[in-house]
Amino acid sequence: MIEVHHLNESRSRRITWMLEELAQPYVVIRYERDRKTRLAPPELTGIHPLGKSPVLRDKDLVLIESGAIVDYLIRRYGQGQFSPAAGSQSYDRYLQFLHYAEGSAMLPLMLNLYIGRLGEAGAPLQPRIQSELNNHLGYLNQCLEQQDYLVDNTFSGADVQMSFVAQMAVKVKGPDAFPNLTRYVGRLEARSAYQQAATKHGL
Repeated sequence: MIEVHHLNESRSRRITWMLEELAQPYVVIRYERDRKTRLAPPELTGIHPLGKSPVLRDKDLVLIESGAIVDYLIRRYGQGQFSPAAGSQSYDRYLQFLHYAEGSAMLPLMLNLYIGRLGEAGAPLQPRIQSELNNHLGYLNQCLEQQDYLVDNTFSGADVQMSFVAQMAVKVKGPDAFPNLTRYVGRLEARSAYQQAATKHGL
């Protein structure tokens, strides 16, 4: 059976949600961060040497990186669902969002989180961070101007992958700053598979 190695306060929600959408059996193996250091316990390095989460184990395959895991699950178990046809322009756009979520969009959000903890010491960096936040979140807000989902107005793995970014954006900027993103988050969280993952695993 598929194993999802889950660290609390991590991006594992994407993976359990995707598995629920696919109606694929899985088990969640939980790890808790150290309360002081916020680091993962050493046991997680026994699954993958980086000791990060999520990690997916499917038989003899061990995968890290949520975008790669979402892509693998859809190709392996999706039966043509949750992604456009390979070779199409829509598929290229789909791949763009799979990579964009962690490759570009998450960086200013993470900088905002970590630099914010520095207080006054981090203040000189805030104008640039906020500018980048507004740039990326404004782009996503515009992408959702006249559609419910990111690719062909159809729910896909790209939306699962982008969900964490959108949720953090609404939390950081508030519900009124980027209204299309706020509605998007509500739409994603209302899906029955998301609700099932949340109910089972508290994600």
